[in-house]
Amino acid sequence: MAQERKRFRVGWMVDGISAETLGEQLLTVENGVITKIEPWSDSLGVAAEELIDLSPCTVLPPLTDACSHLCMSATTDLAVREKQLASSYEELLPILKQHAGDYLSHGVFAARDGGDHGGYALRFAKEQKHPGFTLRTSGRAWHRKGCYGRLIGRTPESYGLNLPDAFSEGQRRGEDAGAEFVKIVQSGVNSLTEYGVQTPPQFPLEELKELVRRAAECGKKVTAHANGEEAVRIAIEAGCHSIEHGFFMGEENLRRLRDSKAVWVPTVFTMRAYRQNIDILGGRGNQTVLDRLLEHQLAQLSLARELGVKTAVGTDAGSLGVLHGEGVMEEMKLFRRAGYSLGETIRCSSVIGGDLLSMENFGRLRPGAPATFLASRGTPSQLPRKIIYLEAIYVEGECLS
Repeated sequence: MAQERKRFRVGWMVDGISAETLGEQLLTVENGVITKIEPWSDSLGVAAEELIDLSPCTVLPPLTDACSHLCMSATTDLAVREKQLASSYEELLPILKQHAGDYLSHGVFAARDGGDHGGYALRFAKEQKHPGFTLRTSGRAWHRKGCYGRLIGRTPESYGLNLPDAFSEGQRRGEDAGAEFVKIVQSGVNSLTEYGVQTPPQFPLEELKELVRRAAECGKKVTAHANGEEAVRIAIEAGCHSIEHGFFMGEENLRRLRDSKAVWVPTVFTMRAYRQNIDILGGRGNQTVLDRLLEHQLAQLSLARELGVKTAVGTDAGSLGVLHGEGVMEEMKLFRRAGYSLGETIRCSSVIGGDLLSMENFGRLRPGAPATFLASRGTPSQLPRKIIYLEAIYVEGECLS
């Protein structure tokens, strides 16, 4: 059988693996797979009929959002937000489809959903309502009764059991069947009016450690929503595979993250989005506090880079003002501000994000990998901003746009 061959001349390339950006390259693709990457030269003698000219473009791998809520809208209309939190699956289905489409149009091919009250994102993922977009979800999250988390999950107390036993009972009943990971709410949220307030941990170390063990027996990773020194420390020591948010966790916890090889998903942009929509928050947000929260998280992110902590780009999309798809670009801008190079930033949303979502070979532009990539017209210096205006998206060598 004859192989279909295409050759792409690209102006610049970020491969998702290296921190560096490559100059002009020639990508050879056969049957949708990259077979060779080499520096471009006129002497290569590429036939015009097989050459696709992307020389004005920067090529980069597809991206992920490691923290998302597909059922929730970023709208600033508070009445709409409240309605969505009580809507049925049928009512939310058009919103789920729209958000999946918004991700794809921004080159975000996969997202990790941290739960909703009805487990609707899990149902959406199982029914494969949007081809081309991969959704990894926890189903409903776990939180302690009387503590933060009602909007995205359920409590072990509702089973009359402790956390690990409630998880096992849920597995026995077939609840959350198809969920790829387990989401734990281990702390409250940041106060937007009092700087530095930390809420106590929701689950003790031994209980959380036993949950991680039982989840591993089911082939599931565990992620923890956790802010504050004590809540994050317990989550790391219990063996959680990733920490979402991590505000005010401090340097010692960053070192623990590095040593444990767990992944941090800092969701920095949430604080900027709140700041941009402070009028909507009314008395529930203070401008000075929000500014300080943003700067403190940026400082932690910069330190994480210095220490070698594995970080993934995640946005908490669906939070007030955090759009699905576009929010990834905004989060990447803040990674750059924290000192990450363009290559490092893209790696956090491609390779590290893909690995966290258990997507083998995702986000790597190299021989043997699928020829799935984004083409952004312009130089690397215009990224990540220009990702919002993609020139083309290629999936296994075929142009989608």
